[in-house]
Amino acid sequence: MFGSHEKEKILEVRGLRKFYGSGEGAVKALDGVDMEVYDGELLVILGSSGSGKSTLLNMIGGMDLPTNGSIRFKGREISRFKDKDLTLYRRNNIGFVFQSFNLISELTVRENVALTADTRNNPGIVDQTLDLIGLSEKKDKYPSQLSGGQQQRVAIARALAGNADILLCDEPTGALDYETGKQILVQLQKLSRENGKTVIIVTHTKEISLMGDRVITVKDGKIKNTWINDEPVDASGIEW
Repeated sequence: MFGSHEKEKILEVRGLRKFYGSGEGAVKALDGVDMEVYDGELLVILGSSGSGKSTLLNMIGGMDLPTNGSIRFKGREISRFKDKDLTLYRRNNIGFVFQSFNLISELTVRENVALTADTRNNPGIVDQTLDLIGLSEKKDKYPSQLSGGQQQRVAIARALAGNADILLCDEPTGALDYETGKQILVQLQKLSRENGKTVIIVTHTKEISLMGDRVITVKDGKIKNTWINDEPVDASGIEW
C-alpha cells in the first residue's frame, strides 16, 4: 500500500503557473499547481487534451520554466536554475519517454541506449539495461528493424541507462496498438514495483490510472483531485 509516510518525498511543486502570451489574450497552461512526487512510486497524471498535464511534465523535467511558483527536487530549487544547471538536471536526474520514440535511425539499439549511459561508473550499464528491458537479442538491430513496442522499450532503456531518479512518460502508449501499449505499461509498472524506479505517466486514458500508486487529475491548468490507489491493478489486466 502506498502512503506518504512510507516513501521519501523527492520533488515538490508549489504555486506553479505557466502563462503563454500576455494581457487578456494570455493562455493559462498551468494556474496554481501544488503537488508532490515520492521516491519509487508510480504516479499517473490524468487529463484531457489541453488540460495542462504535458506542460506540468515539461516543468518537472526542466524542459521549460514556470512563469511563477517553485519546483524543488531533493531540496534544490530547479525553477531558478540557469541553463547549464538545467541541462545537468535533465541529464543526471530525469529520463524521458515520449509518445514518439525519438530514436536515432542511424544508430543501433545499443548505440541509442549508450547515448545517455554513464559508463564511467558502470561500464556494463548499457548491456545490463537492455537485459532488464528484454532487448539483449536486439542490441545490434536498427530502429527500422524493430516493432513499435520494441522501439518504445528502447526509449525506456535509454532513459534508464542514465540512472535517472524520475522516469517521465508522456502518453507512452499513444503511438502503439492496444496489445503493444499494454506490454509497455506492464514494463513501466515492473520498473516501479521491482526496481524501485519513480515513474510518472501522463495520459488521457482513465483506465490507465488504475495501475498507479497515486493519481492526479488535471483540468484547465489546475489539479482537481489527488487520490491513492490502495490496490493498484496489474497493468496486464487493464482494458480500454
